[in-house]
Amino acid sequence: MNLVIPRASSPTPNPDRPPRWGLYGGSFDPLHCGHLLVAQAALEELALDRLFFIPAAQSPFKPGSRPAPDAARLRMLRRSLAGQSRTEVHDNELSRGGVSYSIDTVNTFNARHPGAELFWLIGADHVPTLTQWREAEALAKAVTFVVIPRPGQPQASLPSPWRLRHLRGWPLGISSSEVRDRIRRGLPFAHLVPAGSADVIASEGLYQNPSES
Repeated sequence: MNLVIPRASSPTPNPDRPPRWGLYGGSFDPLHCGHLLVAQAALEELALDRLFFIPAAQSPFKPGSRPAPDAARLRMLRRSLAGQSRTEVHDNELSRGGVSYSIDTVNTFNARHPGAELFWLIGADHVPTLTQWREAEALAKAVTFVVIPRPGQPQASLPSPWRLRHLRGWPLGISSSEVRDRIRRGLPFAHLVPAGSADVIASEGLYQNPSES
């Protein structure tokens, strides 16, 4: 599927507010069309000036998983987002290596771009565990969490000082694990991923082995 984020013009800079930046972390293993729809919804609904895709080196929620090589995941992201002026791939977590913790990434952004208003995109299934994340209190003060809707799931909530917003559109029932499973089983998958991802998966033979699922 040749799905790309529309090249909409950037919002007019507002001198009365700080820049609004979205942080979209995840394994992106692989990047699929649902990720791109979430990104576009966030850009529009939050009036973001820029959205950063942040691939994780190792998710703390999946300690036993072995994602595709870092370089392959970066190629999927960069090919799929090429030419998009309001999105950027940020590889700090891959460069840092080890387990990727959100607070480390937030601290990096705050140090490099002081004054920016940060919005962290999070799947609805992760909201109940937010209070258990590393340095949870600091995270609650540093960012607004933006909950990505999942079909059939009710809106989640957390008490103050947590700040939650909920995206309205476009919930899509696609997961990276389902894409990997279809590839492993030899089923069609190109309709679920952008062309950039499909090209890298095919050229590098990704997700063919059961251990990669």
